[in-house]
Amino acid sequence: MRIAMWSGPRNLSTAMMYAFGARADCAVWDEPFYAPFLKIGGRADPMLDVIFANEETDPVKVGERCAGPIPDNKTLFYQKHMPQHMLAGFPDKWMDAVKHVFLIRHPARVIASYTRKNGIPVLSDIGVKEQAALFDKLTSQPDAPPVVIDSGDIRSNPAMFLEKLCSAIGIKWDPAMLNWPAGGHKSDGVWASHWYPEVWKSTGFAGPEGSLPDVPDDLQPLLDEAMKHYEHLAKYRLT
Repeated sequence: MRIAMWSGPRNLSTAMMYAFGARADCAVWDEPFYAPFLKIGGRADPMLDVIFANEETDPVKVGERCAGPIPDNKTLFYQKHMPQHMLAGFPDKWMDAVKHVFLIRHPARVIASYTRKNGIPVLSDIGVKEQAALFDKLTSQPDAPPVVIDSGDIRSNPAMFLEKLCSAIGIKWDPAMLNWPAGGHKSDGVWASHWYPEVWKSTGFAGPEGSLPDVPDDLQPLLDEAMKHYEHLAKYRLT
């Protein structure tokens, strides 16, 4: 089985990749379309040259690999995707070959976390609008609807919600998903040294999140717009 996990940044996405990567039966791929997104979209990144030298930048070839043979003789292939990386014209036929899951997080938490790491975001930076649009597109098709899971729920009870997720996508629950070695995963993208140093220190999911952070007045319009898309997705989340 191929699993496409769609999330925005600061959504627990790397920890979730590590959780699946801790399974003996699962290969993982870190943001397959990020390099094509940077190459074709022209967005700046502090490691641009290194990324282009080490990652596949052709979106057609990336799509073929997403739908192609599962690496390392595994039976599961977990792909960590961000919907805002899927530029107009990128192939999407590969999506027919994967099971889709949407990982969401309350926008107030995303905005606060993003601002600390990357500066002031705009809506397209956090990906929730693109998540909702892709969810609606996939839901309109005759296959089973995508699964939605909230990162806050995972942090509140990792074992329970990861087991629910495994059941929802039709795979066996594996308690190995609750822990992983510190220092990252061998399949991390080359950008990991810049973006993942805090996650590298982890060996499991952090505990429950506290109260929602305050969002400054100048970011309230962003929060209000993001909340519409988040609440739309949250109606379908695993409970």
